[in-house]
Amino acid sequence: MSDFENILVSQEGRVKVVQLNRPKALNALNMPLMLEVLSVCQAADRDETVGCIVLKGSEKAFAAGADITEMADKDFEHMYGVNPFGEWDKIGQTRTPMVASVSGFALGGGCELAMMCDMIIASTTAKFGQPEITLGIIPGAGGTQRLTKAVGKAKAMDLCLTGRFMGAEEAERSGLVARVVEPDALEAEVMKAANTIAGQSKVATVAGKDAVNRAFETGLTEGIGAERRVFAGLFSTHDQKEGMAAFMEKRTPVWKRDR
Repeated sequence: MSDFENILVSQEGRVKVVQLNRPKALNALNMPLMLEVLSVCQAADRDETVGCIVLKGSEKAFAAGADITEMADKDFEHMYGVNPFGEWDKIGQTRTPMVASVSGFALGGGCELAMMCDMIIASTTAKFGQPEITLGIIPGAGGTQRLTKAVGKAKAMDLCLTGRFMGAEEAERSGLVARVVEPDALEAEVMKAANTIAGQSKVATVAGKDAVNRAFETGLTEGIGAERRVFAGLFSTHDQKEGMAAFMEKRTPVWKRDR
């Protein structure tokens, strides 16, 4: 475990597990918690022993939203000038692959944090939503952008303008969630996926993540050009030589980190 105040951190093999730990507040996201998550993500990017990060909450709530008590008295000058969510954005810039394990509520900032991860695996109890409209505001940590890219304009408008929640099955059908499993199978399913990712060449998983994310940010022609450059660049790495040699020799590859 760890000495953090708002999260619990452990490492299982090559998987770094980060658990949000503000149970009395349903894991509401305040700045100290987010800075702790960010510090773990940044450290993982520098640590060759970490191949994947799992971000999870409790059975009741992944995170029920941003901490309203931290924002209620703020004014325009603070929110626009200080830009507190600028630190949150850095979590989305993590290069190590991230898997969100979602059970219960993932609302507002909690939904936005889950969407900063590279894939979401949810239990059937998960509820996603951007209910900021009911507070007289809109999502401010990327919710209108990532949600729209994940589920399309119509569904994003529905959630952002009505504030309704979306269940796990609807979230999977809409493209927000990669997999849905029963609550008692969630941890095993998440760790299986995370260990599979962590077992690959890290230079390749980081490159693959970068290439897929480029599709969110560019047109098709530019995106394919970026993909092609990264693809060709990997042919200069030890892991490409080893991976293809191992395939032809019918053996398990030994990645550079394992040498």
